[in-house]
Amino acid sequence: MLKKNKSRRDFLKLSAATGVGYWVSNSSEVARSESPNAQIQFACIGVSGKGDSDSNDCGRMGKVVAICDVDERGLAKKAARFPEAKKYFDYRTMLDELGDEVDAVTVSTPDHNHAPAAAIALRNKKHCFVQKPMTQSIHEARVLSELAQENGVATMMGNQGTANTGLRRAAAVIQQGALGKVSEVHVWTNRPIWPQGIDRPQEKMPVPKWLHWDQWIGPSPFRAYHPAYHPEKWRGFWDFGTGALGDMACHTVNMPFMALDLKDPTSIQAETSTHNGETYPSWAVIDFEFPERHGRPPIKFTWYDGGKRPPQHLFQGVEQTKTSGCLVVGEKGTLFSPGDYAETYQLLGGIEDPADVDFVESPGHFEEWIRAIDGGPPAVSNFPEYAGPLTENILLGNLAVWAAAEGTGKKIEWDAANLKPSNAPELESIVKREYRHGYVL
Repeated sequence: MLKKNKSRRDFLKLSAATGVGYWVSNSSEVARSESPNAQIQFACIGVSGKGDSDSNDCGRMGKVVAICDVDERGLAKKAARFPEAKKYFDYRTMLDELGDEVDAVTVSTPDHNHAPAAAIALRNKKHCFVQKPMTQSIHEARVLSELAQENGVATMMGNQGTANTGLRRAAAVIQQGALGKVSEVHVWTNRPIWPQGIDRPQEKMPVPKWLHWDQWIGPSPFRAYHPAYHPEKWRGFWDFGTGALGDMACHTVNMPFMALDLKDPTSIQAETSTHNGETYPSWAVIDFEFPERHGRPPIKFTWYDGGKRPPQHLFQGVEQTKTSGCLVVGEKGTLFSPGDYAETYQLLGGIEDPADVDFVESPGHFEEWIRAIDGGPPAVSNFPEYAGPLTENILLGNLAVWAAAEGTGKKIEWDAANLKPSNAPELESIVKREYRHGYVL
């Protein structure tokens, strides 16, 4: 049975169906720039790539009053669409100058600039949308979650599949007990599709005239420009991206996270191709151990990238036609969802898909954020209760990857309450990274 009513009561029923609680913002704490019926005033940080569609969504839902991009080509293209918007190359300057002219901010930059840009917006009580992964480091994810709650703003991470009917139904099917007690989750991806396992480029290259390189580097340690980083190849570098895991797991792990309340693993261990501390490995297999939580048993979750796959027997003879997907293994049977966004699924092992499944259909991912800004229920992928914990979990995998530089790393014991790798203090600099002068969290 599909619930389409958008009331607060039905929204909270979703939390019961998916096994998670949702923090509800006090929208009265945050003033809009004009009357409650006025257009939402948006400032968009990063307007190329995914930022192109994110800023277009803002224009569809309100008024884009400012745009920021370090690449003058992308900025000029977006300025043609929003000619009244003020143009900036530095998000710090933009947010400092605009003040009350802005209600909400989108952040669609490379990963390393997500947190410092969003933190400024949140501290200035701006509603905030940040592309996945929410942050580059574990500590940043915790800080943004806390800032969102402290400042009473509407937040959302850009893992758009959260709004998919198929994903929500699959999560509800698992919650309803169709698989029985779940013991294993397996997720794989076709990433990386960019260079990884490579050394830092040594060639001296001039900075293109259209690129503001210092602002692109942002909070990361400064290095000379090279086209190996920009455009669109930065994901494989530890200083800028989050590798295959950070790029895709906010999508591909989304459904089992929602279904099983997969928060705060107690240990993580990775096996990888060797890496040099400059770029992520060409492949990785990562094991997460989640303890019993709210009555569900302990669960082992395994992530595969770079061409690695789960054992074939888990598919029970079903042909794999996708290069990414998810398997949730229970005592009664298995749920198999091919692809990145859990749009479809099938049940393996002779179990039937229940006809009556209680969940809430989304009005649309971006629309959930707009509804929250206007005083409605929070978006499902809000920072404090959903996007923050999901991001923390995912980036813990990279902590284990760093520890596995020579192949198989030691099992990292994780103290979630204190954000500490309790048996590996040498990894604390990966949990919490240092910012370059001029940038703060």
